Amino acid sequence: MKGGKSKSETKSSKLTVKSKAGKKSGKAVKDPNKPKRPASAFFVFMEEFREQYKKDHPKNKSVAAVGKAGGDKWKSLSEAEKAPYVAKAEKRKAEYEKNMKAYNKRQAEGPKDEDAESDKSVSEVNDEDDDEEGSGDEDDDE
Repeated sequence: MKGGKSKSETKSSKLTVKSKAGKKSGKAVKDPNKPKRPASAFFVFMEEFREQYKKDHPKNKSVAAVGKAGGDKWKSLSEAEKAPYVAKAEKRKAEYEKNMKAYNKRQAEGPKDEDAESDKSVSEVNDEDDDEEGSGDEDDDE
């Protein structure tokens, strides 16, 4: 009887896996032109810390060890020691906000460009169909 239960549980878990795979295709595509979000003060600190840590520990290959050491060092820093990293992060954030305003402005004007892109994608789809037909002809020749 236990075997019957495990088989039914296995079937339901297989069905779940199949349904999850289908959901991934529905995910929205990210715009490659969209500006990346700026690094926080901690990540600005980590950029410099990683370089120093690699110099001090050249044989260490563990990313986790570097992250743990960086986190411990960040916690031990005073507010005055963190200030330059916070300032760099604020500068990057201001630049990001400026870039996002420009990006959003382009997006608002963008419907004309999107129509052109959709025309291109239709022709690309047609080209791919032609390639598939051509490959089918090649199989017939062989």
